[in-house]
Amino acid sequence: MNPELPPGVPAGGPEVGDDPDAAEARGFALLDQTRTAIVDGLALCLPAWVEQTVATVLDAWGRADPATVARARDAARVAGPRVAARVTAALGALLALDPAEQRATPLEIARSAYREPTEILAAAGVPEVVRDDFAVRAWPGDRYGLVPATLGDLGDPELAPLQLAWGVGKSTVLRARIAREGPR
Repeated sequence: MNPELPPGVPAGGPEVGDDPDAAEARGFALLDQTRTAIVDGLALCLPAWVEQTVATVLDAWGRADPATVARARDAARVAGPRVAARVTAALGALLALDPAEQRATPLEIARSAYREPTEILAAAGVPEVVRDDFAVRAWPGDRYGLVPATLGDLGDPELAPLQLAWGVGKSTVLRARIAREGPR
């Protein structure tokens, strides 16, 4: 069985221990590809995701008057580009670090996009939704269950496998360093 790999993840490459320098270079190349794809993809998707998220929750609640709905949708339209700028700046800062210094994942950063839609929905008077215990503990500020499970949930399914590809690139770099230098 040959599973389909995410874009940019080569099948059947040599093991890290065979040539740590080449493996590290492959890992960095994959990190460069995923950095660009993730940041560019989220810059495009997040404004629409913010608008759609606010509209979906407002429609599901169904109790906001037309003026409140209009204000919330306008606020989402304004907030969308700000969310994209905030998230992509934080991603850029994370992904500019050496892989050994990256203490978060792109998905962790992208998940923070729930904040602005939450504020808009709260201002519109939408009550909190019931969430499971794990979600409440993991994201206590996510009153409406907006935190995405994958990057692809933010509007482009092509983004989903990029988290895996980023992880493969990072682990390849770190494993190559250990193979060359030994554990620290």
